[in-house]
Amino acid sequence: MAGADARSLRGTIANAKVRDKAPRFFYERAASVRFTDLDRGTSLGGRLAELAGRSVLLATANQLTSALALIELDGVARRIVILPPDATAEHLSAVIAIAGIDVVMGDNGTPPHAALALPLRVTCAPEIEPLRESLPPHVHTEWVLMTSGTTGVPKMVVHDLQSLTAAMRAASPADGADVWGTFYDIRRYGGLQIYLRAVCGGASLVLSSAGEPTADHLARLAGHGVTHLSGTPSHWRGALMTPTIRAIAPRYVRLSGEIADQAILDSLRAAFPQAAIGHAYASTEAGVAFDVNDGLAGFPADYIGAARDGVAMKIVDGSLRIRSPGAASGYVNSGQPPLADAAGFVDTGDIVERNGDRCYFAGRKGGIINVGGLKVHPEEVEAVINRHPCVRMSRVQGRRNPITGSIAVADVVLKAEGQDTTNRAAQIELKDDILKLCRDVLPPHKVPAAISFVPALEVGATGKLVRRQG
Repeated sequence: MAGADARSLRGTIANAKVRDKAPRFFYERAASVRFTDLDRGTSLGGRLAELAGRSVLLATANQLTSALALIELDGVARRIVILPPDATAEHLSAVIAIAGIDVVMGDNGTPPHAALALPLRVTCAPEIEPLRESLPPHVHTEWVLMTSGTTGVPKMVVHDLQSLTAAMRAASPADGADVWGTFYDIRRYGGLQIYLRAVCGGASLVLSSAGEPTADHLARLAGHGVTHLSGTPSHWRGALMTPTIRAIAPRYVRLSGEIADQAILDSLRAAFPQAAIGHAYASTEAGVAFDVNDGLAGFPADYIGAARDGVAMKIVDGSLRIRSPGAASGYVNSGQPPLADAAGFVDTGDIVERNGDRCYFAGRKGGIINVGGLKVHPEEVEAVINRHPCVRMSRVQGRRNPITGSIAVADVVLKAEGQDTTNRAAQIELKDDILKLCRDVLPPHKVPAAISFVPALEVGATGKLVRRQG
């Protein structure tokens, strides 16, 4: 398209390798849009010029309009601040002030508080009409993502299209998708990565929908012929508990966002014997560091110390640090510490332990349970519990104890097949069997003091298990 800059998303879809493919769509629960129509069209109703050089708060209620708006805004707006779906009004005025927002872009479902007192409001609609105006001159656009899991005003992390797509330059089983699907929301880093893989690779994308039952989402994925599918291990465990999982046959299954233990990798291999199974490590600040496609938990130890695809990693005091072309450039928020150290390494806060020629993630630096002065990483214990053939997923948390300060306790979801959860004697026997597995592998302070069988575990908006310390 005349005027479409190759450095922008609009320029990307105008590229021949995307344009000349079969029509590519964003599929939402109740609608679909051919995103390649934005090669020569707009969803903004002639208001594109008003956005030139602006700082825009993207506050759509619908992922479909977010998907279109990002194509419209990249290379036009000076800054896009992407409001996550679980954002509340509490800190919004501070976000607007700190990020210098002067435009809010919403859709028909945007909550009234999202606009506050901003003078300029633009509505993005899922209908594309011909573009009758010239594109504004290209500008470098900052993509600002908000971190989760913090109290107070969320940290705002600054990326651009170059850093967000850095990992896509290395060969991966993620390449060659016809239809991407994701359990993530594209307004978070994990989902945004899949969105960009679809747009830049010329693949269709099946968007998730808030509140949609997993079975319905899987049915939609099957209906659109999904070839590549991504989610957290918690997403995948939930999907494996749903009979509709048998309706899909992806060529590539991808996990990220949480530790991928051997149990979930083996379960996915059994469910999809013809698929490539990979797990990726990424964070909003550090970007995508690597993916592992050998079917094993952890990652090869030789990833540490040697640069791979421009990414260098080291372990300092047990914590993984990453220097990468996919890292963010910094924070918008004033008063935040530097994102990287003087050598350009970002401290991820994820604890890594080496065992022979393999490195394994033990857990988060801030998630440790202190049992009588000894450290327990919940994820390490969960990985052992999840090995049990009757267990689908588990969550280990701390519970206050007057003697040791805390004890570790576990909530366990069982696989449905062949389990009698109403028989008390059978429950006791199964708990004893799980505890024996733990005692055989773990030191005494890491063995759960109690196990409870539960029907489900809470998964947050990011797709990760919700953890609360007692």
